[in-house]
Amino acid sequence: MTDDKAGERSEATGAAALSAEWYHGHRDVSGGWLRPTVFGAVDGLVTNASLIAGVGGGGVSAHTVVLTGMAALVAGAFSMGTGEYISVTNQNELVHAEVALERQMLARFPAAEQDELAGYFREYGAAPDTAARMAAAVSKDPGKALRVHTREELGVDPDELPSPVLAGVASLLAFSFGALLPLLPYLVGIPVLAATLTITAVALVTGGAAVGRLTGRPLLRSGLRQLALGSLAIGVTFGVGSLIGGHRA
Repeated sequence: MTDDKAGERSEATGAAALSAEWYHGHRDVSGGWLRPTVFGAVDGLVTNASLIAGVGGGGVSAHTVVLTGMAALVAGAFSMGTGEYISVTNQNELVHAEVALERQMLARFPAAEQDELAGYFREYGAAPDTAARMAAAVSKDPGKALRVHTREELGVDPDELPSPVLAGVASLLAFSFGALLPLLPYLVGIPVLAATLTITAVALVTGGAAVGRLTGRPLLRSGLRQLALGSLAIGVTFGVGSLIGGHRA
């Protein structure tokens, strides 16, 4: 087959693929915002709902419930935000330290690092001579060589690390929103525990379904799973609060 015919065939194949909607993009799976947002919202919702159920089951006043819930919201939000920021920062610093080590090895032992790179390509199925040429081509660009070595050895791209600030802010705001929902009935003058539990149940199912939509899992199954786990925590806390409250002097 001539080069012209091969080119025409490639173009035809590409056009057919595009017409069939073959091209597809991917969502961000690096964990920069989705994980802290989901975790923060669910944690805030379940934590405050459980806390309200616990003190409510103990028979305290509505004012005490609001005070306790607001204190938990503020403390938990800042704890989650700072914890997420520090966690991501430490993880990124560890990655940068390992990248610096790899950069040093590339500078000191370029031949050994190139052979190592050829080994990676052979593992992917390239013939030995092809792998050697690929490794030589990549090694000509130190930056590109560093990225390939880092991806293979650390499983990360040093240029696409999650942002600590984004993770911290997302976690703080998500926790605040989640923790506010169980408090709403008490804040609007409906100090009824059943109202809090109803709002929490709806939020758990809705949040679980939303996550299921993002991850491609069945919506109902994701929602019910989150409801079951949240209900377990709330039920246990309510039982503990009722038990302790029933033994007050």
